[in-house]
Amino acid sequence: MVQTVLKVHTRVSDLYNGPLQQTEQQLRLTIAALRERQEHELVNHPEFGLLHSADLKQRLQPRHGPPTPDDLDELLSRRRRTKLLLAHPRAIAAFHRECSRRGLYPTPVIVDGSRAAAWRGVPLVPCDKIPISAAGTTAILAMRFGVDHQGVIGLRHAGLPDEVEPGLSVRRMTVDDRAVTRYLVTAYFSAAVLVPDALGILEDVQIGR
Repeated sequence: MVQTVLKVHTRVSDLYNGPLQQTEQQLRLTIAALRERQEHELVNHPEFGLLHSADLKQRLQPRHGPPTPDDLDELLSRRRRTKLLLAHPRAIAAFHRECSRRGLYPTPVIVDGSRAAAWRGVPLVPCDKIPISAAGTTAILAMRFGVDHQGVIGLRHAGLPDEVEPGLSVRRMTVDDRAVTRYLVTAYFSAAVLVPDALGILEDVQIGR
């Protein structure tokens, strides 16, 4: 769970609701920040975060330090139907440098209407929530999704009171003696790896300092 309280003075909604409804906009920004925190927890949480959920047999080391095409080929070969490679933007840049060094130019793919880097047709999606160590190393994750494919699945509580998005509720609390309205914004979430080969990690890839 991640949770925060939004405070909005009543005069804001009284005086400044044109052309935008101010409370709605403040809630939109608050929800966006909460979703960023949710993404961080899904990657890093010690109990269910993806970095801590991979089986030991699905954890690989790079051959020479930086992530190479050979490293990603081995990562992909460990599972069927890999749908996504998740990496820090600096790790993606390091991979592209290795490709350029070999004269390789991977073909991008279209993901949700936007061009994305890819390797072997699998999208290489940036995620700045994957940590970089003081030594300049990070990890690249490979995932298969969905119950039908025994992959990685997201979990959330259904049918929350005052639900505004799946797994996220906004409850109006009180108006205090300073005319400040308080809204409790809560997101419930988790993740599960259904079988060990649904998630693999290329660990300790060197991206430079």
